[in-house]
Amino acid sequence: MAEGGLYKKYVWEIPVRVTHWVNFLAIAVLSVTGGYIGAPETLADSPSQYVMGWVRFVHFVAAYAFTISVTSRIYWAFMGNRYASWREYVPFVTREGRQRMLDTLKYYLFMSKRVPNAVGHNTLAGTTYLVVFMLYFVMILTGFALYGQRAPQSVMHKLTGWLFVLFSPQGMRLTHHLGMWLLIGFVIHHVYSSWLMDVKERGGVMSSIFSGYKAVRMKD
Repeated sequence: MAEGGLYKKYVWEIPVRVTHWVNFLAIAVLSVTGGYIGAPETLADSPSQYVMGWVRFVHFVAAYAFTISVTSRIYWAFMGNRYASWREYVPFVTREGRQRMLDTLKYYLFMSKRVPNAVGHNTLAGTTYLVVFMLYFVMILTGFALYGQRAPQSVMHKLTGWLFVLFSPQGMRLTHHLGMWLLIGFVIHHVYSSWLMDVKERGGVMSSIFSGYKAVRMKD
């Protein structure tokens, strides 16, 4: 039993925590290396082919790690506990879920002082992560489509080449680049909102992504 009628509850399982940090590190590496690939003069006065080669290699390794991590997390959404479940990302399909989304939105908009106090993701956060995973798919598909251009007869190009029916090569690059900035914006908001909920709920949200445990009320 913790202070204030709270007790420790194991919420985030190991696969959830591992994929969370792999995604974070991969996005950081991909953003830095992708920025260099897109505009090399911003990071070096006279980049050599060797430098670009290594940057591209690191970018591709991070891309594969990110893809495996995202795929693993989707798998765990069907195999993990209730807090890792795919149902957490679609609360809007039920009347109760929609009401909880409205209550949480009122709190975020300072229209209500009632703290959401969700054990796992609150309903707005869950819906946001659904959108983020859709953005992950866009980044993975456009990234590998651009990667496959280097070898038009490769398996990668055959798997992703159909995207060039929807995008021009420049449109593909622009979409990939804009996706990066959207993810960076999400990371900033994610850290802020997690810290806010940690202070308001007193549930140890920030530490829970390391330990897996949150402090929750007895009724939860």
